[in-house]
Amino acid sequence: MRVVLGALWMITTASLAAPAPLRFSVSDSWAMPMVQLDNGQPTQGILYDLMSSLATQVGHPAEFHVLARARISSAMEHGDIDVRCYVAQSWIENMSGDYTWSVPLLVQRNLLVAAHVPAQTVQVDKLAPQLIGTVLNYRYTTLDPLFAKGQLIRDDARSEEQVLHKLVAGRFQYAVTNEWTLDRFNQSLPTGRRLHKVAVIEEQSLGCTVRNDPNVPVQRILRTLLRMKMSGEIDDIIRLYTGETAPSAPPD
Repeated sequence: MRVVLGALWMITTASLAAPAPLRFSVSDSWAMPMVQLDNGQPTQGILYDLMSSLATQVGHPAEFHVLARARISSAMEHGDIDVRCYVAQSWIENMSGDYTWSVPLLVQRNLLVAAHVPAQTVQVDKLAPQLIGTVLNYRYTTLDPLFAKGQLIRDDARSEEQVLHKLVAGRFQYAVTNEWTLDRFNQSLPTGRRLHKVAVIEEQSLGCTVRNDPNVPVQRILRTLLRMKMSGEIDDIIRLYTGETAPSAPPD
């Protein structure tokens, strides 16, 4: 009996001593080079490396929750997620709960892309009414007014990679995608079939938001992210997957 009680005491002590996992959200719409999902879990990519390194430096194991993008906000509100990365404040309306934002860490450059080079310069706000390839539940600040008045019509897919496959298949003339995703996608296509960058839709600074909770080391997380940004570690991660340095944050 003493042996059993001793073993139980050791297990309980070890459990209490082990830091709780740091729970990260992962959108199921992300594609490489942001994240590679294998069997429903991230295994590589810019965001996977960023979040894994953050957890290691903070001293907590990383736990990844792969969710539909529309469910991530509610997961944080219900305390199921501690950290959400690769997000802009303009993407979240009526965000409830108590959160703290990190410094800007990445810049997302959304592009209008086409399968063929247009005969003349494309002005997005002057496009004729037509379908535009987009990602389900993604907000496009510049295009939203055009969608609202029916000048452009969303043709949603589950991920940016699927959007680009639909563009190659001729489902629509133009699509919107992240520049890094486009560059990665083009590497898989023959030179003559690669997609073309037609216009820059918007540039947005992205960071992480951390749930304020006594059980979450909020300030340590924020300091670590700042250090990762200032030291060049995040730029090195981006360069590893894209061969490019992160673009500078757009002016306020």
